[in-house]
Amino acid sequence: MKATQKDFAATARKAASQCSVFFFCGPDEAGASSAADTIHALLSEPGERVELSGGEIKRDPVLLGDEARSTSLFGDRRHILVRANGDEAHDALDNLLKGEGETCPVLVVATGATDKSRTAKLLANRPDALVAMFYPPELRDFVGTVRDIADAAGLRLAGDLAERVARAAGMDRRLAQTELDKLALYLDASPATPRDVQPVDWDAIGAKTEEEGFMPLVNAALSGQVKRLPGELARMREVGLNAVAVALACERRAAQLAQLAARLGGERDIPGFIQGEKRARRVFWKDERDLIQQLRIWRGKRLERLVERLTALHRNLLSNSQSAELLLAQELTEIARFAAPRP
Repeated sequence: MKATQKDFAATARKAASQCSVFFFCGPDEAGASSAADTIHALLSEPGERVELSGGEIKRDPVLLGDEARSTSLFGDRRHILVRANGDEAHDALDNLLKGEGETCPVLVVATGATDKSRTAKLLANRPDALVAMFYPPELRDFVGTVRDIADAAGLRLAGDLAERVARAAGMDRRLAQTELDKLALYLDASPATPRDVQPVDWDAIGAKTEEEGFMPLVNAALSGQVKRLPGELARMREVGLNAVAVALACERRAAQLAQLAARLGGERDIPGFIQGEKRARRVFWKDERDLIQQLRIWRGKRLERLVERLTALHRNLLSNSQSAELLLAQELTEIARFAAPRP
């Protein structure tokens, strides 16, 4: 069974009742993770969560099958969440499917994989497996997602607030959900007692805007602005920006660059190309200058390596939360030095 972000919502309930293996892939890691959360919520008996990394099951391809056929300490139900990179889970899933006996649900979020990868091909034609591919959303689509989240929380967003929330969250559904949950709590809103949200409410409780938040730091690193980067890192600490959220913003910009680079092809006129993308409303006018500069730096193998490093950084931050700011600063400094103009 296959799905994309366009039809996942319509497929999710059937898949949760029919499938035992779920493979979420594509360049939008936030969308894939959100889809895994959706399936978890739809499982009839999700039970205890067991988390494994792609590296663990790649080193020991039998481990996943053993865990999936085991019960929890008290004999309760369980499910397994695997965070992998590329095809790290292929051999383990192959062993799992060839084994005998009932298994618990296995959800794999595979950053860097696609629906054409070996793992996806292993699962796509099976009635007991779901392969779902996620691309970063367009702004206009994500604004609709923000409004849906707000409606479910009992929030009626005035004017352009949905777009402001979308930009402040870096078009990350999880961050948007967190910000709107805070806003609902602040206004004592619920589906039974909805509240109108005014700009002053968002200013009081909302995340920093892109201009004040993630993007100046992201652009300093990806544009090779080595001298500007220390000031942006200091600002990150002063205003309390979350290191994982910054890493996610970097991943989203890298994914946007990958999409633009694919459409650009061998064309040499990058400013002209970005002008066309802006007219097509695929690029926001405030991002124009930064995207032109970054497309000149990050193409081909360089861009592939950047995506890999940012994915690894994200995983590293999640497993080393106490050192997250230091790890982020070190990696962004390395990226900025690599991207800096050569004398």
